[in-house]
Amino acid sequence: MTDQQSSAAEPTQLTPMPEDWQRALAVVAHPDDLEYGCAGAIAAWTDAGREVVYVLATRGEAGIDTLAPAEAAPLREREQRASAAIVGVDTVEFLDHKDGVIEYGIALRRDIAAAIRKHKPELVITLNHRDTWGGVAWNTPDHVAVGRATLDAASDAGNRWIFPELSEQGLEPWDGVRWVAVAGTNAPTHAVDATPGLERAIQSLLEHRAYIEVLTDEDPEKYCRTFLTGFAEQLAPRFGGKPAVAFEVFSR
Repeated sequence: MTDQQSSAAEPTQLTPMPEDWQRALAVVAHPDDLEYGCAGAIAAWTDAGREVVYVLATRGEAGIDTLAPAEAAPLREREQRASAAIVGVDTVEFLDHKDGVIEYGIALRRDIAAAIRKHKPELVITLNHRDTWGGVAWNTPDHVAVGRATLDAASDAGNRWIFPELSEQGLEPWDGVRWVAVAGTNAPTHAVDATPGLERAIQSLLEHRAYIEVLTDEDPEKYCRTFLTGFAEQLAPRFGGKPAVAFEVFSR
């Protein structure tokens, strides 16, 4: 093999996530979205004294086939709050858009921009906004809508002439978002060492037990451990041999 062929075979290395920030806001569609991808990174960040707030567009009320939405919503909210607490997140807010039929548009952008103005993050985190997961599985409309709206709202939040009604409500423009980090992407650019937070990430996902028990016949703890460990280890060759949580980072 030539040097050129050897070089071409080496995986592209991921860059460590920026660390010069103090506040992050994670915006996703459903309870469990963060636990299926980046809770391990969030655990590491809160360990370091950083503040992370969760904002969920829905309460996940359409996510359990065996439970009517009115029963599922409070259950999934409780599971999400318990899940967040395990990785050091105290504040979990819900925007109350309707699960399964979230619409990308002005109302969603406004709600997310309001959350950004309220919490003043330097880092915003969201989930895969593209049509597919790696080109092999179709993404859900909720994920696409919320991910895309979050990317847009990071700019909206800093422009006083977009959603001026927010200023009237006491939410002044916030142009301090420096990065938007997308989890669950097939085009990651950055990563965080998953090792310190991996066990808590597993326990955090396991808190969504009512959802998981309907999703799979496998033992819930085995399912969570296998899923998260497998994904973290897949990224190790691209992050100095360390299991990793990956993000596609858009700078602003």
